[in-house]
Amino acid sequence: MRNPAFHSVLLPLTIAAFSIISEATAAQSILPDFGSGNVPAYAPTTEPEATLTLAAAIQLALANNPDIALARREYAATEGALIQGRARPNPELSFLQEDTRSATRSSALQINLPIEMGGKREARIDVSLRGRELASAELTQRQGEVRAAVIGAFFDVLSAQERIRLAQETLSLTQRVTDITGKRVIAGKISPVEETKARVAEAQVKVELSQAQGDLRISRQKLSTLWGNATPRFERVDGAVADLPDVPSVATLDRRVAQSPSLRRTEVELQRRVALTRVEQSKRTPDPTISLGVKRAPESTNQILLGVSVPLPFFDGNQGNLLEALRREDKARDEITANRLRLQSEVLQARERLLTARAEVDALRNEVLPGALSAYEAAGKGFDAGKFSFLETLDAQRTLIQARVQYLRALAETHRAATEIERLLGDTSIEQKQ
Repeated sequence: MRNPAFHSVLLPLTIAAFSIISEATAAQSILPDFGSGNVPAYAPTTEPEATLTLAAAIQLALANNPDIALARREYAATEGALIQGRARPNPELSFLQEDTRSATRSSALQINLPIEMGGKREARIDVSLRGRELASAELTQRQGEVRAAVIGAFFDVLSAQERIRLAQETLSLTQRVTDITGKRVIAGKISPVEETKARVAEAQVKVELSQAQGDLRISRQKLSTLWGNATPRFERVDGAVADLPDVPSVATLDRRVAQSPSLRRTEVELQRRVALTRVEQSKRTPDPTISLGVKRAPESTNQILLGVSVPLPFFDGNQGNLLEALRREDKARDEITANRLRLQSEVLQARERLLTARAEVDALRNEVLPGALSAYEAAGKGFDAGKFSFLETLDAQRTLIQARVQYLRALAETHRAATEIERLLGDTSIEQKQ
C-alpha cells in the first residue's frame, strides 16, 4: 500500500522540478531564432549612374562593404556569449532505487542544485562584456581601414582621369608637331626622317593614352569593389587631384595615435585578458551542491534527504589555467607597447613621405612646369618659323611631357601618404551602425 507521506513530499519536489524546467524553457524562448531565415544575407549594392563624390563613395562603402558586414556579424554574435555568460548552472533531478524486490525495495528522489562561489558568474559576464567591446573596437578599426581604402581608391580614379586629360593634351601637341613637320617635308625644308620621328613620338603618346584609359577602368573597378560591386556603374568621380592634403603636426599625430582604433583594440584585449584571469581565479573556489529529496523504504517512515557536497581541490587547483591566463595577460600588455611603437613609427614615416611629395609638387608646379611649357611654346614657334631644328622642338616637347607625368606622380604620392596616415590612425568620428 502506498504511503501518503511519500506523496506529500514527492508532490512538492515534482512541482519544484517542473517550475525550474518551465523557467528554463521561458528563458530559452527569449533567445533569437538561430535559423538563417530571419537574418538577411549580405547582398552587394550598386551606385547610381552619375558622377561620384568622395563623401558618397565613403557612405556607400561604410554601409555595404563586405568586410564591415563580417565585422558587424561578429559583433552581433557576441550577444549570444553575453546571454550564455549570464546563465546559471542547471539543477539536477535524480532518482535512485535500491533492490528490485518489492519487500526490500527502496527509492529516493532528489534535486541537486549547484551553487556558484567565488564570483564565477560575475567573472563570466565581465568576459562576455569585454568580448563585446573587443568586437566593437574591431568593427571601428575595420570601418577606418575601409574609409582610408575608399579615399585612396578615389584619388587613384582622379589621378587616372587627370592622366587621360594630360595624355589627350599631349596627343594634340604631338599631332600639331607632326602636321608642321609634314608640311615642311613637303616644302623640302627638312628630311622625311624628321617626319618619321614625329610620328613615332605621336604613336608613343597614343600608347600612353591607351594605358591611361585601361588604368582608369581598373581603378574604377577597385573603387566600386569596396561597396561590393564588381562592375562599376559610375563614369567618373568629382574632385580635384591638385588639392593637396594638409601635413599634420607631430603633436597631432601623437594624440591621434593614442586615440586610434588599433591601439584601442589592443587595450580592450588587455581588459578581456584581465577578465579571463579573474575567471580562472574564481574556478579555484569549489562550488558546493545542495541536495533535497525524499527516500521511501518499505516498512518504514519516508525520510527527507538533505545533503551538501563540496569538491576537494587536493589535486587540481586550476593552477595551470591560471598561470596561462596570467602569462597571456602579460603578453597583452606587451602588445599594447609594441603596437604603439609600430603606429608611431609608421605614421611618422608616412608624414615624411607626405612632406617630401608636397615639396616636389610645389617645385614642379611653381618652377618646372611653367619653364617646360614656356620652352615648348618658344621651340614650337621657332620651329614653325624655321629658327629651331626639329630635334630641339622634340626635346622641348619630351621635357614638357616628362614634367607633367612627374607632376601627376607626385600628386598621387601625396594622396597615398595621406591615405596611409588615415589607414593607420582611423577616423574617430565614424559612427558605428551596430
